[in-house]
Amino acid sequence: MTSLTRRSFLALSAMLPSAMLAQTKTAKPAQKNAPAPKDPKKTIPIGLEMYSVREELKRDPQATVRAVTQMGYTGVEFYGPYYDWTHDQAKDMRKLLDELGIRCFSTHNGYEVMQPGSKLEHARDLNLILGSSYIVQASAPKIDKLDGWNAVAENLNTVAAQLEPSGLKVGYHNHEPEFTITDGQRPIELLAEKTKPTVMLQLDVGTCLACGSDPAEWIRLNPGRIKSLHLKDWSPDPDKGYKVLFGEGAGEWVDIFAAAESVGGVEYYLMEQEGSRFPELDTAKRCLDSYRTLRG
Repeated sequence: MTSLTRRSFLALSAMLPSAMLAQTKTAKPAQKNAPAPKDPKKTIPIGLEMYSVREELKRDPQATVRAVTQMGYTGVEFYGPYYDWTHDQAKDMRKLLDELGIRCFSTHNGYEVMQPGSKLEHARDLNLILGSSYIVQASAPKIDKLDGWNAVAENLNTVAAQLEPSGLKVGYHNHEPEFTITDGQRPIELLAEKTKPTVMLQLDVGTCLACGSDPAEWIRLNPGRIKSLHLKDWSPDPDKGYKVLFGEGAGEWVDIFAAAESVGGVEYYLMEQEGSRFPELDTAKRCLDSYRTLRG
């Protein structure tokens, strides 16, 4: 092998800048309007709030869960009637969920269940069997004054502390009253301020829209608190309202998803439908198809 002398090294070094410059000049110029590299999309699981198929669920819970899974949903949120299950019934449902490879993300519970005591303990046991992560309070009793919402917030904090040792977390689901100004403030703002950061603010998009609020703005104002969203659309047409399918209403879904996934801390989405021009199962399938088309 020929050794490299100091003189030949210096000569070679002098040539390098010219060679690099020539390579730069011959390189293909970048396209002015070339699309920027896309960031990989976050994979957020999509489940179904089972209230959407409530009549089917009454007839045959297991067959309904099977049908929902076949559509492509990866999880469910059971609502009120699940509370009447025995431990054995909950175990049977958990067995089915495991067989199908889907999850129970959370459950919806009445105000009376979300009070310290035996009812809450029963809900806790059922949720642990089902594998839920969150016990969500579905609504509050009728409240006319803002002070009443302080009591709701205080109770949510108490229940959250009681459930914490079991590994379960608490959530609160809004309806229209929470986004309707009461005594100069929206109650949802008070709940966000007065509850612990661990209390999930489950956003019902449709009811937020119906009150004239901006769901994406609300998410951005509460980073890390919006762990799940009910993907319910809404139309200002009084003949349609909540009966429009996902994507047919006023929801600016691209902006909503961007906010939820960039700052909201979303862990899972839940399709919800109060009723439409189609049968329940058909409605759930059509909404999921629209969701997939939108998400690409």
